[in-house]
Amino acid sequence: MTLNQILARLDIGEDQDVEFKSADGGLPKSLWESLSAFGNTEGGTIVLGVAEIGDQHEIAGVRTPARLIKTFWDSHNNTQKLSTPICTDRDVFVMSIGGKELIVVHVPRATRTQRPIFINGNPIAGTFKRNFEGDYHCTDAEVRQMLRDASGEPLDAGVIEGFGLADLDDATLKAFRNRFGSREPDHPFLALDDIELLRQLGGWRRERISSREGLTTAGLLMFGTERSLLDALPHYHLDYQEQLSDDPEQRWNFRLTVDGKWAPNLFNFYYRVYPRLVDGLAVPFKLDERATRVDETHVHEALREALVNTLIHADHQSSRPITVIKRRDAFVFFNPGSLRIPREALYQGGVSDPRNPNLQKMFQMLGLGEKAGSGFQKILRAWREQDWMMPFVAENIALEMTRVWLPLASMIPGDV
Repeated sequence: MTLNQILARLDIGEDQDVEFKSADGGLPKSLWESLSAFGNTEGGTIVLGVAEIGDQHEIAGVRTPARLIKTFWDSHNNTQKLSTPICTDRDVFVMSIGGKELIVVHVPRATRTQRPIFINGNPIAGTFKRNFEGDYHCTDAEVRQMLRDASGEPLDAGVIEGFGLADLDDATLKAFRNRFGSREPDHPFLALDDIELLRQLGGWRRERISSREGLTTAGLLMFGTERSLLDALPHYHLDYQEQLSDDPEQRWNFRLTVDGKWAPNLFNFYYRVYPRLVDGLAVPFKLDERATRVDETHVHEALREALVNTLIHADHQSSRPITVIKRRDAFVFFNPGSLRIPREALYQGGVSDPRNPNLQKMFQMLGLGEKAGSGFQKILRAWREQDWMMPFVAENIALEMTRVWLPLASMIPGDV
């Protein structure tokens, strides 16, 4: 943060990524709450030596900045004070303004394996998030979600105690076999019984240490019945909406949700939603190398990738729903959980870090989804070809939700 930026922020005040603190009596205790909050959110900057007088912020300076910086590093590198040291030497420095000295602490956003960043040795009571200009305690559910993401274990690989084949929808499993068989008619998996097929897909597992064996989270999510899904995952919810009406009183024209009328597993959700997503897309006349009509475009492929990615990257143990919305001006995909890779890496491609690799494998056996991290690249390519505005990905860190917005607005003026 530069001198001019600090001076400008003094007039604007604190916000999502800037926090001013007085350090007249030494390092304030709230410094560590802000450091935790910034680390668990989008990162930010803490400026020590700024006093709040009424609604105004004034530069007061700090005494003995070298001593305060040493005290900062002693606590920063003490795991009893801060769970994980996330600042580097270049993140903490002294800045002089008008003969007074400030200490500037840049706090980077923590990686998923570092979160939650908590203080005083207590992840439940000591984990904070940033919300505009304030630092707030994370709820137990938010802390647990961060701990799940930090683990190296796939979220969909655990054996669900007390669940078995009876919790799966027979019609869904049969439909999977049929679709898989039509794509790979000679695949050896097709000769296996249901348990062995599930085992190969990651839907059934025997834990090597405990020898416990049974249905995994992935198996239940892909093939489960409604009652069994809700018994294992009480907040499980899928929601597809078509918001195509000009009438503001009509919230949707069509909706598919968990309502007792169908088996709402991920397999069925995909095959019910995808045809409706692409319905109405223009398909220009085109022949492949065998002179066969090509019925898909890159936009079809992009929407397929977006839908599959929403399902395999979601934190299905969250209390937030998976929501897919088809609008006249955009396709919108919401899934619980924040990004597991930096947003820049997502746009560049080549990096994949799925929460649910077994679900990913199941969809890939059906020819759906990319493992090499190129799925979002296909979305970007399709939108460029149509001259539509660039797709964008946004995280709501406070809600631990990710949104993918695929706008249908053209970048070319209508009179061109």
